[in-house]
Amino acid sequence: MAMPCLETLPEGKMVAHPETSPYLDAFRARAVAAEPSWLAGRREAALGRFAALGFPTRREEAWRFSDLRPLAQHAFPPASAAGMAAPDALAPWRLAGPTHRVVIVDGRFAPDLSEIGTLPPGAWLGSTARALAERPALVEAALCESDDAGAQPFAALNAAFFADGFVLALDPGVVLEHPVEVIHLGRAATPRSFHVRSAVLLEAASRASVVETFAGAGAYWTNAVASIRLGAGATLRHVRVQEEDRQAIHIALVRAALAQGAAYEAFALTIGAGLGRHDILVRFDGPDGVCRLDGAFLLRGQQESTTATFVDHAAPGCTTRELFKGVVDDRAHGVFLGRIAVQQDAQRSDAQQLNRNLLLGRRAVIDTKPELEIFADDVKCSHGATVGDLDEESLFYLRARGIAEAEARRILIEAFAAETLERVDGTVRERLAAHIARWLAGAAA
Repeated sequence: MAMPCLETLPEGKMVAHPETSPYLDAFRARAVAAEPSWLAGRREAALGRFAALGFPTRREEAWRFSDLRPLAQHAFPPASAAGMAAPDALAPWRLAGPTHRVVIVDGRFAPDLSEIGTLPPGAWLGSTARALAERPALVEAALCESDDAGAQPFAALNAAFFADGFVLALDPGVVLEHPVEVIHLGRAATPRSFHVRSAVLLEAASRASVVETFAGAGAYWTNAVASIRLGAGATLRHVRVQEEDRQAIHIALVRAALAQGAAYEAFALTIGAGLGRHDILVRFDGPDGVCRLDGAFLLRGQQESTTATFVDHAAPGCTTRELFKGVVDDRAHGVFLGRIAVQQDAQRSDAQQLNRNLLLGRRAVIDTKPELEIFADDVKCSHGATVGDLDEESLFYLRARGIAEAEARRILIEAFAAETLERVDGTVRERLAAHIARWLAGAAA
């Protein structure tokens, strides 16, 4: 199959986006695995789309605040094999209590470190590679048409190269009592990219919690895409922690589609990676759905991170609540892009979005852009954003009671970020609070 990797210039010459060349070469040189013909065709089409688009630039509105030079200036060829990790490497990221644990090292399932445990009837959990062999329809559901037709080049590159990930599927009415714990570890001695493709598919009235953690060491690029589909009345709680190496690059896309009465409650904590971006796309396909998106990003040094959300109210009577907070120190750059669209037929929509930020360093930068697009009449919608420093009166109050300035600042920052944790389950909330406390301890040091 010929790949549409080139663009035609007016004078008839052909040119490819130069930053795509290493990935096109790696695709042609890769060892072709035995896989269904439909998947091979999708990979070819997705790579062609990536080649046609190239890397996003600041001329594109959705990327105008992001500096992708660290990604464009160096090639990150896809990792060809999984790295090694000792069991004690999981200790800082493990959840307390029983879980269904999936560990992915360098983008591939690590069976020796995983412990899926006993699942109830009607539940399926495993690696994407295993699902491809045993239940290929689940993997096909994780691939979206926009991978090879939309304007998301990194999702297209992921579709071309993904080797593994995780898949969770629940039949109607199935409830997982314990959370699914997914730990992604990067272990790259040389620059490599890990393309992870995952799916969560919950049928009607089923319920589950998924806690994903991304961590590691080295100068690598994690490119993760997850597809979430919730049936009527299904509920998913999805927590995502990104605490990768400061040399690492992390780009992730989560797509969620909600049927009638479904609920998606998500929390994202961003602490790591030198360059990071997390896109969350949610669409209400049926009425009376609920979406809760909360999160916090804590940045220092020269970190750059973007959180971009888009919630599409395409059905009536749905509710969205968003609260994201940013804490940015030194010369770091934090970005929040939040958009909620209420379509013409989505009457009785109720949507609220808020982004609050603390600037702790004189050279730190925050860009925030909350947006509402409303095409319906009967709605309740609001959005807002704030950027400021710590409250001087609160700081004075603590210092007047004998608390040192550094400790007083730590207390106020911790309280500021902790507001976003209020709706997270208790055990998971404790783990998230520990991540934040570790970040604050580093700031004090």
